[in-house]
Amino acid sequence: MIAADAGVVDAHHHVWELAAHAQPWLARPGHEALLRDYREADLRPQAMAAGVTATVVVQTVTDPQETPELLAIAASSDLIAGVVGWVDLESAAVSDTLAALRELPGGALLCGIRHPVLIEDDPDWLRRPGVLAGLAALGTAGLSYDLIVPPDLLPAAIDAAAACPGLGFVLDHCGNPQVRRHPDELWMRDVRELAALPNCVCKLSGILAEPPPGWAARRGLVAHLVPYYETVLSAFGPDRILFGTDWPVCTLSASYAEVIAVARALTAGLSPVERAAVFGGTARRVYRIPA
Repeated sequence: MIAADAGVVDAHHHVWELAAHAQPWLARPGHEALLRDYREADLRPQAMAAGVTATVVVQTVTDPQETPELLAIAASSDLIAGVVGWVDLESAAVSDTLAALRELPGGALLCGIRHPVLIEDDPDWLRRPGVLAGLAALGTAGLSYDLIVPPDLLPAAIDAAAACPGLGFVLDHCGNPQVRRHPDELWMRDVRELAALPNCVCKLSGILAEPPPGWAARRGLVAHLVPYYETVLSAFGPDRILFGTDWPVCTLSASYAEVIAVARALTAGLSPVERAAVFGGTARRVYRIPA
């Protein structure tokens, strides 16, 4: 177990109100259960019960109005300690946009930017000169960049990270592998190549709620995730892995408490110092969250 006073950081969750912003990704089959509002107040009791003392809220839509709203929510919360927002990385005014966001209520809590490359038709989007210029501007501003990509776009992510050594890259959800009985060799290769770049870290998130392939029962079963966890652990090491629940998306398959239990089971073999890094230290360093 993690010491209660260590302070677990949930480095990846979302909040949304459907009346404020359309969430097109929720229209996909299988997401029907998420078609309601999810607020900080819904997360708070679950986080407190799990020993989570700080969180990072992450963007869900490419709407310039969402980030100011997330900053305002964070400013009024003693739970949310960081915001990963969205800006148009191809805009020539990226630096000005970031500066303006930091002047808003909660602006000091802006710790990173994410663009869902999953929605882009261009497989080379991360290699575009305009995007690379925007990424470089994030590094100059002292922010990080969350990579949310399908496995086949990991090579483009590797190229982007190599081209922007002054920017910290955070690989969301272990690179979104398809959880099967055995990890895909290409995913394993690309994760290792990305981890070879010192400006990259990996979120142990997303896959934690994946049920075992071919099983109807899920509770208490984590063996199917061990090869995926061991791949990222051996590639990045505990000092470059950070834990996140991906709430409320995780609730499609597991509760908040169950996701944390799975992460604790997977990391049971680490030393107390290493577990403290995964469950808080790495996130605080990467996202510049004060202790």
